[in-house]
Amino acid sequence: MAEQRDTEQITFSDELVKYIETWKHKPGNLIMILHRVQEEFRFVPREAADEVARILDVPLAKIYGVLTFYHYFKLTKPGKYNIQICLGTACYLKGADGLIEEIENLLGVSEGEVTEDEQFSFESVRCVGCCGLAPVLVIGDEVFGKLTKDQIPGIIAKYQ
Repeated sequence: MAEQRDTEQITFSDELVKYIETWKHKPGNLIMILHRVQEEFRFVPREAADEVARILDVPLAKIYGVLTFYHYFKLTKPGKYNIQICLGTACYLKGADGLIEEIENLLGVSEGEVTEDEQFSFESVRCVGCCGLAPVLVIGDEVFGKLTKDQIPGIIAKYQ
């Protein structure tokens, strides 16, 4: 059985430990490993970053250099449902900023925050590749397009 690595508050699964060991000495390993860590925890907790630094024998500053450079990586735990609002050119021109305003009003949080019950978080993203459906909102794997502010309450209610 693979060794489990415990840190203060997290435990790496056997699969994650095996993955890290597989990538440990390969070029480009850090980004691949951090992607896998985020897949496991939905964000990269400080304790996980510490453990990756220890296993790879690299400075924690290098880990955080990668984590903070790439927008993809999350350093705080998102809500159970992470709402993404596209702010690509087409979505922006067709009113995505109004969608953000409506979500802030409905959920009582600003972009990048998590609701008190930890059910929702939301963020803006640069493009989701659905320009013909602008403006677009994504929750998990579900894409909602050609949205108006009036549709937002119904979409959120679906996840409550």
